[in-house]
Amino acid sequence: MVNVTIYSTDGCQYCVLTKGYLSRLGVSFTEIDVGRDRKAAEEMVKLSGQYGVPVTVVDGEIIVGFDVARFRELFETEKVPDVYDVLIVGGGPAGLTAAMYASRKMLSVLVLTENIGGQALESWAIENYMGFRLVTGGELMQKFEEKVREGIGITLELDPVTALREGTDGGFAAETVSGRTFSARAVIITSGMSPQWLGLPEEKRFIGRGISVCSTCDGPLFSGKKVAVIGGGNYALTTAIEMSTIAKEVHLIVRSKLRADEIYQKQYASVKNIITHMPAVVTAINGGALVQGVTLKESKTGKESRLAVDGIFLAIDQQPNNSFLNGFVELNKQGEIKIDVNCATSRPGVFAAGDITEVHNKQVIIAAGEGAKAALEAYAYLSQNP
Repeated sequence: MVNVTIYSTDGCQYCVLTKGYLSRLGVSFTEIDVGRDRKAAEEMVKLSGQYGVPVTVVDGEIIVGFDVARFRELFETEKVPDVYDVLIVGGGPAGLTAAMYASRKMLSVLVLTENIGGQALESWAIENYMGFRLVTGGELMQKFEEKVREGIGITLELDPVTALREGTDGGFAAETVSGRTFSARAVIITSGMSPQWLGLPEEKRFIGRGISVCSTCDGPLFSGKKVAVIGGGNYALTTAIEMSTIAKEVHLIVRSKLRADEIYQKQYASVKNIITHMPAVVTAINGGALVQGVTLKESKTGKESRLAVDGIFLAIDQQPNNSFLNGFVELNKQGEIKIDVNCATSRPGVFAAGDITEVHNKQVIIAAGEGAKAALEAYAYLSQNP
């Protein structure tokens, strides 16, 4: 029997994934909520050097984040089918909806993804999804996942794709982070977008040590502290508003001007502990083992100053998750996948849906609809190419 402890918080979807994955493999574990237990939070930081969850301890080995490759090395023994009808890359709203629709057509479906929920997990308040007055991204994606797990012939693998290529039998093959290869007769790419980084040389060193891209996951660790939120769009303002209820002080750093919807600007304007620096940019991140502050440069005057903060939440812009494609399908200048009105890409048998595509509006409801469309088109393609 291995001794497994998971340090987590309530709102962390990666914590949910870690617990769900280990439970599926029959691995027993002890869970410690560091969002509620300050002493345990300090213990976790001292143990791992991380201001981010989840942190899993397996017989003394520290595993940071949802490290599916390491978990598979330690615990996985399951075998998988040789060839699937449809391979779906990505587990956000588009991917999960596509999986459900393909399952309804009695196709065997494999979903390969880093997480279940995608970028939607970072939304703490969704007010425009039909059927809900107000729902968090995590709650909505949990509903999606529950529906998918009811589907027949759907396999969910938390194993990100590193490359796509044509298979030897006329189908397609996907290589994953864990070193495995999966084959399928058709592919639906729903890999979405990911947060953009500042591009500072010291930035990567502070990931998990004060820098976060998910306030829902890591926000509770900064209770009573000072934090910075960088960005001026919807995600930045909703992150600042959320952190204002947790942190002592929130510094919103905006490069040019606010671009968020009016409803969020009104909420933000009424919060007293949000201090706005605009227009300004971060030119350096300061600290030793952990973040201790940032250096700000005022865009108009060029004047630089230091701002002491304990944490930084990046909410700048998004970039397409396309690194695994490498010429597999045609992209536009922004790196998004080119598709026709039926979600078909430049390669026959390969479809795409959601935020990774050139569809202008990046919304959960649009991604879900496009995922359904892509699945139906993949079914039609397979029917014509038995």
